[in-house]
Amino acid sequence: MKHFHTKSMILSAVILSALSIHTVGAATPETVNLDLGKAVRMALDNNSSVKISAAELDAAKAELDQAKGARWGSIDFNHYSGRSENYKATQTVPVYGGGNQVIGYHRTANSHTNTVSISVPIYTGGRLEGAIDQAKKNLDYYQYGMSSSYQTTRYNAEKGYYDVLQAANTVNLDKETVDRLDEHLKNTQAQFAVGVVAKADVLRSQVELVNAQQTLTQAENSYEVAVSSLNNVIGLPTATRLNLSQGLEYKPNDYTLDNCVTYAMANRPEIHQAEASVGMAKAAQKIANAGSLPQLSLGASNEWSNDTFPGQDRDNWALGVTLTQNIWDYGVNAAKVREAKANVVKAQESYRQISDQVRLAVRTSYLSMREAEKRIKTTEVAVAQAEEDYRIAQLRYRAGVGTNTDVMDASVALTTAKNNYIQALYDYNTSTALLEQSMGVPVENE
Repeated sequence: MKHFHTKSMILSAVILSALSIHTVGAATPETVNLDLGKAVRMALDNNSSVKISAAELDAAKAELDQAKGARWGSIDFNHYSGRSENYKATQTVPVYGGGNQVIGYHRTANSHTNTVSISVPIYTGGRLEGAIDQAKKNLDYYQYGMSSSYQTTRYNAEKGYYDVLQAANTVNLDKETVDRLDEHLKNTQAQFAVGVVAKADVLRSQVELVNAQQTLTQAENSYEVAVSSLNNVIGLPTATRLNLSQGLEYKPNDYTLDNCVTYAMANRPEIHQAEASVGMAKAAQKIANAGSLPQLSLGASNEWSNDTFPGQDRDNWALGVTLTQNIWDYGVNAAKVREAKANVVKAQESYRQISDQVRLAVRTSYLSMREAEKRIKTTEVAVAQAEEDYRIAQLRYRAGVGTNTDVMDASVALTTAKNNYIQALYDYNTSTALLEQSMGVPVENE
């Protein structure tokens, strides 16, 4: 085991060194030094999904305040100022010499009224209580949604970081292959010049070198795409150059499948969100049931009014209780109750479905992680064997007892073995990150 870890550290160091050479390049203002932790922090600070979740949480808090405030009723003030005129007004006046005369005139009047009214719900059949319960569960839903957004963003940043490492490692391995085949081509041409090997060997070596160069070009493009994708996740301009300070590493863990599933069922935000959805559906059913029950409220008002602004004579007040009862609405409220009951069943089934999905996600990512862990150990051995095989193939070819095909095959086998090792490291790290996200492991910023 000690020998395995020593070789793993050496090979990781070689890969990281090659990665640094590839990514650092010339220092420019557009180059950003980045490690895994910094990438996650930048993603949490800049990601739109996190900001959207924060806004949704604030809205849910406001909705709860509204629901709680509705229990205490409201106090309203109303002021009215106006002027009226009657063009058809008449007045009887005495006439000099005896008798009366009816004359018309325009009658105008000012009116200023102030009214203060108070309305307090006394009994709502559970409507207000249901609204408060619904708002509380809605707040829980978005609080867990915030956690889910944090965890998803962390995973996307980690995977994006590993994608860049994987792409950079592939570029470096492909460069190594090109250099190896270029050296072999020079050796083949030298031997052909003195008549030791056939022209076919030179042609085959040239073809293999060109193919390797094409593969390198594709790998370099994949690297650029991976960098742009990570920049997008962490909030940097897509053209920013990245200097990654960490390489792909193998860090053993003592996770067990049963413990991972148990932890996920207790901590995965989506499960708690599903529970909150059930609570909201039940609260909505309570509100619907209240539609067929009496509604009782207390009301009081006082009024000040006269023709002088702002209105001062207190000449009208009222105090009373209002009872409202839905007698018949052609089945509208009954339909609302049936709808609410159906939504409760829907929410309960969604909770069960999400729970099953979480168990499956944890199991899948856990098994993928362990499978990749096994490949790390076996491919590391394969790399050492492939290196020795290529060395022997070269010696045999130079001694004239081996063929050019043997060298080409050994070169391909060496590149494949190294790629398999890097792929195993990548799969292990990404599967571990996905497992932690599937389990609902909290983020430091939460």
